Amino acid sequence: MSTSAEPAFEFGFLLQINEEAALAVALNDYLTSRSYLAGFSPSQVDQKAFKLLHRPPDPRHVHALRWYRHIAALQQDLVPDGSMKGKRVQPPWSPPAGTDVPQLRLYNSLTRTKEPFVPQKGNKVTWYCCGPTVYDASHMGHARSYISFDILRRTLRDYFKYDVLYCMNITDIDDKIIKRARQNYLLDQYKEKKPQAAQILQDVLSAREPFQAHLVSTTDPDKKQMLERLDAAVTAALQPLQAAMEGKAAAEVVQPLAQVLLENSKDLLSDWLDKQFGSQVTENSIFSILPKYWEGEYHKDMEALNVLPPDVLTRVSEYVPEIVEFVEKVVSNGYGYESNGSVYFDTSKFDTSPQHSYAKLVPEAVGDQKALQEGEGDLSISADRLSEKKSPNDFALWKASKPGEPSWDSPWGKGRPGWHIECSAMAGSILGESMDIHGGGFDLRFPHHDNELAQSEAFFENDYWVRYFLHTGHLTIAGCKMSKSLKNFITIKDALAKNTARQLRLAFLMHSWKDTLDYSSNTMESAVQYEKFMSEFFLNVKDILRAPTDITGRFEKWEAAEMELNNSFYDRKAAVHEALCDNIDTRTVMDEMRVLIGHSNSYIASRKSAKMKPNRMLVESIAVYLTNMMKIFGAIEESVYIGFPVRGQSENIDLESTVMPYLTVLSEFREGVRNIAREQKVMQLLQLCDVVRDDTLPELGVRLEDHEGLPTVVKLVDKETLLKEREEKKQMEEEKKRKKEEAARKKQEQEMAKLAKMKVAPSQMFLTETDKYSKFDETGFPTHDMEGKELSKGQAKKLRKLYEAQEKLHNEFLQMNLNGN
Repeated sequence: MSTSAEPAFEFGFLLQINEEAALAVALNDYLTSRSYLAGFSPSQVDQKAFKLLHRPPDPRHVHALRWYRHIAALQQDLVPDGSMKGKRVQPPWSPPAGTDVPQLRLYNSLTRTKEPFVPQKGNKVTWYCCGPTVYDASHMGHARSYISFDILRRTLRDYFKYDVLYCMNITDIDDKIIKRARQNYLLDQYKEKKPQAAQILQDVLSAREPFQAHLVSTTDPDKKQMLERLDAAVTAALQPLQAAMEGKAAAEVVQPLAQVLLENSKDLLSDWLDKQFGSQVTENSIFSILPKYWEGEYHKDMEALNVLPPDVLTRVSEYVPEIVEFVEKVVSNGYGYESNGSVYFDTSKFDTSPQHSYAKLVPEAVGDQKALQEGEGDLSISADRLSEKKSPNDFALWKASKPGEPSWDSPWGKGRPGWHIECSAMAGSILGESMDIHGGGFDLRFPHHDNELAQSEAFFENDYWVRYFLHTGHLTIAGCKMSKSLKNFITIKDALAKNTARQLRLAFLMHSWKDTLDYSSNTMESAVQYEKFMSEFFLNVKDILRAPTDITGRFEKWEAAEMELNNSFYDRKAAVHEALCDNIDTRTVMDEMRVLIGHSNSYIASRKSAKMKPNRMLVESIAVYLTNMMKIFGAIEESVYIGFPVRGQSENIDLESTVMPYLTVLSEFREGVRNIAREQKVMQLLQLCDVVRDDTLPELGVRLEDHEGLPTVVKLVDKETLLKEREEKKQMEEEKKRKKEEAARKKQEQEMAKLAKMKVAPSQMFLTETDKYSKFDETGFPTHDMEGKELSKGQAKKLRKLYEAQEKLHNEFLQMNLNGN
């Protein structure tokens, strides 16, 4: 029907029909092809037509009858018999007040505070992350950044449901790479010549002179300690070789000692060779072999850590043309200048521009020459290079290549990209003039990221190249600074030899991504225990769900215990969401999940102690939720339904679903045997059942848990874990046995000592103490001390109590003998 304001139909012609039957026919014909139930109140024409009909139309006229009833339902007091009670309307409704919904906030280094996260284009998030400089093995410092960013990326994508485009670079042109590649090449050439022991000794001694001079002049305590360790290793290898050569030892004795010296001295020897012959290394391919190899190793490490690969990977060596164009644009915009074939960024010109600001991240670091020189690179801080710049704060966009460095053509001559420019050019080419997130390690804030911001905003002529800067915290090793340049680092492969990728990830999840994380045995033990705590819960839930039931038996009545656990479940989920909204605070999330597991364990234990089954659906919901959270964080990658995956020797085998039916049959058979053995008192069978549980099945990664009055629990657990548990149990039992034997021995010794004391007659107990007393009465009681002085009344009183106590003991002894004991 139409509303009164906008009539949908023109019923005017109907008002000209006087006969009611004809009116009903005409109305029905008219309504056959028209909707008449669209409105909520009748129009004036509806009301006039309705009044012409004194009764409902004949049922043959379906449409007219439906229209009549519809209008009647909307009218009040229009039916002559007064049967209409009034207009039928829905009561007014208003939404609930609700509560505040947490909003995702991220710690933004640009403001040094948590800011509401608002992507620039709807649900799409563009993210650039500074990747590794590939000249050596990836270490735990890399893991700190890339696992942390992987957790953040997965959380944004899988929890908050953002559409994330993740771009990362590989730095394969860099001062460190050039120097390391050159040194490796020269050292390999040196080794290929197979130098004799005398030549090796002479060269090492020559290389050691500048090295020791550098050691003396080094003031940084960490670097000095590292250099001292290298020097000590060289000294330790030098002495045996020198002694052997002075003693005219045979070549088969001397040459192996020379090889040890060569190995221990390779760092200072390669540096010495580089200073002499480095300028002769000119082939670009030599400088690509090293980064290509270490990039491959980096990707293997990330795969082993279950770090998602980037959506887009950029390499500096593949973007040199784009970098040249980028530098040209910066120069044409007035923020760069050429000097001796190099191009530098004019920080003063940029900073004085009204629409720009230099060093947004760490403004207090401007002028820090040590940081600036580290940013320029070891090969770029010579006096001649520094003198090329208008200001010490300026930094290289393009470096003129020296002899012994790779080079590419440019408008300014042969050269290579500066460090900072690579990220700007590559990120800009993929993500454009503004990105949502830029990530990197905390130590990259200045000068690297501040210089990135400056040159990019100079290129795009804007002030918003990055909206949110995320920086992961430092990583320390047992409280000490970690640095690849200091050779104080643990490789990812070394870390994975001690702990699994999941355990490393759990350790990271248990700490804030933006704070310092200490990699130590205590940190990893906490992660291992958390994994074990969570795994045991999953195994218990799986056992509960394996109990047979029909489809209706899965749904059980909730009592007070279920309501209490469910309330805790929802409270914990709300707390987890709030924590994730608060700068993706995984530390609090892990604490909340621990509490939820604790509540669930208490519920399961209370039900089992009452010989009742836990509510399947409730514990299943909790386990599925926890599993999904672990999937979101990348701690579980496989498509398991509940818990951590249990793999067979082949990665593709779902061991749990394959073997559990057989283990269930075995467990039930064993339980039957145990029941019969208990009834018939056949202890040998019970002992065999214990051997199966304690010795045989743990070797296969199976744990059986016997509970009085309840079915045996079957759990698939890592074999090494079970064997470790068995060894710990054995040690505990042995310790318990040892303590018991020790207590029995002590008790026996005490009883023997007491018996020996009981044998002494009171008249004899003081007579042997001639070092204390000089005179005794006829009963053996002392009267004078060793100096001949008579004992005081107080002394005599104390000794009398001892005498009487011994008298009582001796009488007990005499009585025992009298009774034949």
